[in-house]
Order: sequence, then C-alpha cells, then structure tokens
Amino acid sequence: MEAKSIHPGRSAYNHLNALALTHGIPRNRVDEVIDLAGLGSVAKKRAGAFSLGMGQRLGIAAALLGDPQTVMLDEPVNGLDPEGVLWIRNLLTGLTAEGRTVFVSSHLMSEMALAADHLIIVGRGRLLADTTVQDLVREAAATR
Repeated sequence: MEAKSIHPGRSAYNHLNALALTHGIPRNRVDEVIDLAGLGSVAKKRAGAFSLGMGQRLGIAAALLGDPQTVMLDEPVNGLDPEGVLWIRNLLTGLTAEGRTVFVSSHLMSEMALAADHLIIVGRGRLLADTTVQDLVREAAATR
C-alpha cells in the first residue's frame, strides 16, 4: 500500500483498525503493529498531519498487519530521519531472522549493503545482477 493511501482525517489507529476489520484480522494485531512501527505516541492523531517519515511508518504497519510471510517494501527509508533508518534496518533484519522473505526496492545501495544479504538489480526492465552483497562489492572493486 502507498503510505499516503489514507484519509487525512482518520487516525493511524482507526486506519489500521478498519483494515483489520475488513480483512478478518484480530484487533490486538493493530496494537502490535502500532508498537512495532513506533507509532504509539501518534496513533490517535490525524494521519493528515503526519510527517513523511510517520506516513512511511504507517504504511509499513499496514503492510505488516496481516503478519505476512513475504513482505515487499518500496523505498522504505524514504522520509525517515536517522533514527527511523536504523529502525527500518532492524525491522528488516528482524523479519528475516523470523524466517520471512523481505523484498525491498531501493536506489540506496549503501542502505541495502547494510540490510540485505542478496541483491537482484533491475535496470531498464532487464536483470542486471542476481548476487550476494559481498560478490557485488568484490566485482565492483575488480572493475576499477
């Protein structure tokens, strides 16, 4: 879901609760993802007043609401402050440590080097690389 696909007058809690109700997800999961996403202090506030980073956190909370085994995130660090970037790194590594598959679309290779163990690089609709971070760095160093 797009992080900003929420009615601006609705609170983060109400948004997530509506998603849970329409998808048969228990209400206690709403509280869990609010805590997981670090939204506890703003959960009752109108999402229209959220910063870009808080909107990202709400979008991630929505993505995790159904407790998926596979998570796909597009530019998850976009708009996050340094604390938020560290939070998303820890979240991604925590999800994979639980045995989940996490796909991340990002232009920030330095960020991916810190959080990913395998890279698939696509450019102009073509597969450019399907490799580990270490092998990609090694190959890049060899071509210098």
